[in-house]
Amino acid sequence: MAKEARWAVVGTGIIGAAVAREILNRHDSADVTLFEKEDHPAAHQTGHNSGVVHAGLYYEPGSLKATLCRRGVSLLTDFAAEHNVAFDECGKVVVATDDTEVERLQAIHDRALANGVPDIAMLDRDGLRDIEPNAEGVAALHSPHTAIIDYPGLTDALVADFRAHGGRVRFSTPVKSIDHRGGSTSHGSAVVRTPVDAQEFDHVIVCAGLQSDRLAARSGQKRTPTVVPFFGQYFILDEAHSNTVNGLTYPVPDPKYPFLGVHVTRRIDGGLMIGPNAFLSFSRERYRGLGLNIPDSLAVAADPGFWRFAAGNMATAARELPGVLSIERFVAEAARYVPSLTGADGHRATRGIRAQAMNRDGTLVDDFVIDRAGATMFVRNAPSPGATSALAIAEHLVGIIDGR
Repeated sequence: MAKEARWAVVGTGIIGAAVAREILNRHDSADVTLFEKEDHPAAHQTGHNSGVVHAGLYYEPGSLKATLCRRGVSLLTDFAAEHNVAFDECGKVVVATDDTEVERLQAIHDRALANGVPDIAMLDRDGLRDIEPNAEGVAALHSPHTAIIDYPGLTDALVADFRAHGGRVRFSTPVKSIDHRGGSTSHGSAVVRTPVDAQEFDHVIVCAGLQSDRLAARSGQKRTPTVVPFFGQYFILDEAHSNTVNGLTYPVPDPKYPFLGVHVTRRIDGGLMIGPNAFLSFSRERYRGLGLNIPDSLAVAADPGFWRFAAGNMATAARELPGVLSIERFVAEAARYVPSLTGADGHRATRGIRAQAMNRDGTLVDDFVIDRAGATMFVRNAPSPGATSALAIAEHLVGIIDGR
């Protein structure tokens, strides 16, 4: 009998946890080690997002995002039901407030149809009010199967399932670098180096999120795309506002800006929140206060791609800054399409930080990016809908290595 391969996965965000579990699903006698620099799973992007399970409205048809999002929804829904992870298919409306936004909304509708999003429908003003009585707009796109979930709980369940099937997790063990040994693209081996040891593996899959570019560079790979961190603030509304909307209520994104805009989101704990905005973060992993990290800030300042991006996006910064500085302005943005939220009270939640990959020319990398070097595969970009797509991304990555 042939000896099963030794595998390593780096990172216990939701994608890394899903990859580790997928390996053992396909190779039940494999030796699999999951490395994590923190002392628990979902410590960064997975544990600091809005909890939305995206249906696939916005993504370019045929892209990895579009394909893996739709597959990911199915896998995630089944896994959540099997493992009693909190999940609520509350639905979503994207609200147009004028004729220009209606045109953009129709384009989103057409793209969603091309992506196979089920049961979506264009609504007029009355149709919107039937679903969201407190929302105001001239039209809306309804996605009834968009959902919310407990992503940290889901990640815990993935790690627990991985361990139950013989997987090994090394928490508090940062990976310094990965060195390739011999062979062509699909052969050879790789050495995972930590501060305390070095181990050789037949296959390594790196899901390092906010540190993906740095670990790739330390492992001898190209530095681009680089990660530029953007923080997103969330504002949790007082309990009196918890039933203002029935599901998720989004604005129509403006193509002049690179992010979706502030939206109103139900929380899996029953509360309601507004967010996120998007603004340059001065750290990759600090979620409170000023969030200042000198090395992270200097890395952004030294990135030529960032300055090219900044030069072309001053309008974005001007739009986002008032909401960063003023909760009132932040709430007012959501009240544009949910007027009953005007003047709503609440409190700021812990911010999230998005690992946005950026090219040297200042363009944002839109699709998922996966690089392969010998026995190692690097996930270089996996922004939203990365969490929704995680189990499908895992299928995709392990399938590539298996030659499927």
